[in-house]
Amino acid sequence: MAFISDTVLDAALQVIRDAVTPILHLCSSEPANFAGVAAVTLGNKAAPTVGAQANGAVSGRSVSIATFTDGTITATGTATHWAFVDANSSALLFTVAVPASQAVTSGNPLSMTSALVVNIPDPA
Repeated sequence: MAFISDTVLDAALQVIRDAVTPILHLCSSEPANFAGVAAVTLGNKAAPTVGAQANGAVSGRSVSIATFTDGTITATGTATHWAFVDANSSALLFTVAVPASQAVTSGNPLSMTSALVVNIPDPA
């Protein structure tokens, strides 16, 4: 059976927590890289709160992005993915599908009512 120490998983998640200029983007499709975010972003939340590493719900380790109500929708479209970037280092750190796609309209506020959990599972 494979094994990876929680210390190793926590180190990977620390990269997310250490982002100098973190921005969470709501996107119309999954971007492939940092440059691709600009083409698909529908809105964003600058400096979202990232929690400490913890045990994953099923296995592995995770961090949570806290709920918020003060983001901004900047384009009209259908949201399908979240993308978390560090603008300081021009890095796309992770993407995740939204639970259900949703139409959004430019000028409206952006909120996230459930914490976004990023989980690195234990190896199988």
